[in-house]
Amino acid sequence: MMKFFLASVFALVGFSAVAQQNYAVSSVPKDLLPYASSVIRNEEVTYKVLDLDNVVYHLKKAVTVFNKNGDDAAQIDIGYDKRTSVKYVRGFVFNEFGQQTNKFTLKEFKDYAAISNSSLFEDNRIKHYEPVNAGYPYTVEYEYEVSYRESINLRSWLPVESVNQAVEKSSFTLIHKPDLTIRYKQINLAEKPVIITDDKGFKLTTWQINDSKALKDEPYSPNWREYLPRLLLAPNEFLYGNIRGGFSDWNGMGRFVNTKLLAGRDRISPETTSAIKALTENITDERLKARKIYEYMQQKTHYISVQVGVGGYQPFLASDVDKLNYGDCKALVNYTAALLKVADIPSYYCIVKSGDEKVSLLTDFASMSQADHAILCIPLKNDTAWVDCTSQKMPFGYLGSFTADRLVLACTPEGGKLMRTPKYNAATNLQVAKGLFAIDSAGVLRGNLTTTLNGLQYDNDEGLIGETTGEQAKLLQKRYSNISNLYVQGFDIKQDKGDAPATTENLKIEAVNFASTDNGKLYFSINPVNRINRAPRDVRNRATNVCITTGYTDEDELVYILPANYKSDHNLLNVNIDKPFGKFRASMTINGNKLTYKRYMQVIDGTYKKELYRDLVDFYQAAVDADNYNATLIKL
Repeated sequence: MMKFFLASVFALVGFSAVAQQNYAVSSVPKDLLPYASSVIRNEEVTYKVLDLDNVVYHLKKAVTVFNKNGDDAAQIDIGYDKRTSVKYVRGFVFNEFGQQTNKFTLKEFKDYAAISNSSLFEDNRIKHYEPVNAGYPYTVEYEYEVSYRESINLRSWLPVESVNQAVEKSSFTLIHKPDLTIRYKQINLAEKPVIITDDKGFKLTTWQINDSKALKDEPYSPNWREYLPRLLLAPNEFLYGNIRGGFSDWNGMGRFVNTKLLAGRDRISPETTSAIKALTENITDERLKARKIYEYMQQKTHYISVQVGVGGYQPFLASDVDKLNYGDCKALVNYTAALLKVADIPSYYCIVKSGDEKVSLLTDFASMSQADHAILCIPLKNDTAWVDCTSQKMPFGYLGSFTADRLVLACTPEGGKLMRTPKYNAATNLQVAKGLFAIDSAGVLRGNLTTTLNGLQYDNDEGLIGETTGEQAKLLQKRYSNISNLYVQGFDIKQDKGDAPATTENLKIEAVNFASTDNGKLYFSINPVNRINRAPRDVRNRATNVCITTGYTDEDELVYILPANYKSDHNLLNVNIDKPFGKFRASMTINGNKLTYKRYMQVIDGTYKKELYRDLVDFYQAAVDADNYNATLIKL
C-alpha cells in the first residue's frame, strides 16, 4: 500500500521518468540572461514528513553555469550522519548545445568528515561533488534522495541561492500526515501555495516560482535574507534521536532546550568543583567571580569548530568536556554554565546566528534551523555579561562582531525569550594612532608609533596575540607595508581585558629612503599608517538600499620633525566631508620644522536609501585621494 502511495506522489509532483530536457543554452529565455552567472533551469523539491521518524527529502535539479562565478551553483554537498541515509544520487553534465558529456553517481562523490580531529563528532560527514566540464557554459542535472529518522529540523527552500542567479522554474512540495502540524514562513515569496489533500488524507502544499531574473551584485547591499525568496519550515512536534519534543514559539523552544537537551548534563568532577570553590572563595564581587571562572574555562579548554545543527543540538556532557578539555560551542557553553553553577551564579544558554552580517532570529517564527552557534548570558544583579566560550583570547563580557547586536534566544528556566546582544557603535569602535617621527636630509624616517584599539577594533590585533616575537614582527611589517623600506626596531603589544577591552601597540621604526630628495625638495607620503586603498565600485540603477553593518572611528595624528628650513611648495591638504553615513577630515599644517598631519574618519552603521550610494562612492574616493596625498617640501 505504501509503495503505491509513494508512486502516486512522485507522479503527482512530476518525478516520474521523463524524456531528457532541452538543455541547450540557446533555449534559456533571453530576459533571464542579464547579470546571470547561473540559471536554475528546473528544480523540483519534494519533502515528505511521513512520521516523526520518517522524513524523506527528494531533489531533482538542473542548473546552467555561464562562468566561474556560477560554479558553486553546480556543486553538490549532502550532509549525513548516523540518523540520515543518502539513498541514491544520479546526474549528468551537458555542454552548451545540450549534449551529454559526463554522468555521475554516488560513487563519484568524495566523502569527508564534517568535523576533523574530534572523536565526539566522527559520525558527521559530507558527500561532495564538483562537476567535470570541458568549458563554459555547461549544465548539470542531478537527482538525489535523503531519508531522516528524525524531524526536529526541516530544510529550508531557497529557490534563488544567490545574486547573479536566475530561475526558469522551481517548485517545492511539502507532504505530511494530516495529524502533523508544520508551520511555515514565506519571505519574499508573494504567491500563495496550492494546498490539496490526496485520497489517502495526506496534505500536499506546493510553492512555485517561474522566470525570476538575476539580481546584480551590489556593494553594501543588505543581507541576502532581506531580499531573496525563501521558505522556512518548522514542525510543532518532532523526534530528535530518542527525544520527543515540540514547540510553536520561542518560549516553547527555550523550554524544550532547557528540559530536554540541557537537563542533567551539567555535572562536573569533584576535583573541578573544589577548584572552582577555591578560586572564588575570597571574591565577593559577583562579576569578578564570573570573570575568574570564565578565564579558568579558557585556560583549561580549547574549541573544536562545529556549528549548531551539524554536530547535533544537544551539548555533550560537562563531565566529558571536564575530562577531555575540549568541545564545540554548545559543549563549552554548557560546561561554563556548570562551572558558574558551582559558584551559585545563574546563566542562560543562548543560541544565535553568528557572523559579521548581524542576522537576528525572526521574532514571529521559531525554528531550530535559524541558529548556528551558542553563547552564554550571565544575568548579574547590576549588569548582564555576555561571553563567547569558544575563544581562549576574548575578554570576559566581550562578544566581538561575530555575535554582537542581534536577537538571540536565551533558554531560561521559565522558557525561551529573545534578547539582544550588546551593540558596539561607531564611537565605541575607536582606533587612535599617534606617531612622532623625524626625517633627516637623506630621507630616513625614524620614530615611534602608538596605536590604541577599542570596541570591535580590539580584534584587529587578534592574529598577533599568541604568536612568537619573530612572527609578530613579520605581521607588523606586512600591516604597515605602506611605509617604504620599513624596519621594525622594537615593539610591544599590551592588552587590557577589563570591562572596556583595549589593545595598545607601541612600535619603534626606521625606514631608509622613506622620503625622496631631489634638488632641495623633499617628497613623502604623509599618511603611510592608515589608508583606504580604493573606493567601492560605482553601480548604476542600484536596486538595494545601502547597508553599513559595522561603524567605526579612526583618529590619527602623525608629527614629522623635518630638516631645518623647509616649506610646502603647494597648498596644504585640507579636506572636510560630512555625510549622513560618515565624516572625514584630513589636514596638514607646518609650524617651523614640524609638520602635523591629522586624520579623522567615522563610518556610521545603518541602512540608507539607495539614492545615497553615489555619495558613498564619492565619500570613499575623497578619502582615498586624501590618504594618497604626497607632501612636496622645498628648502628655503
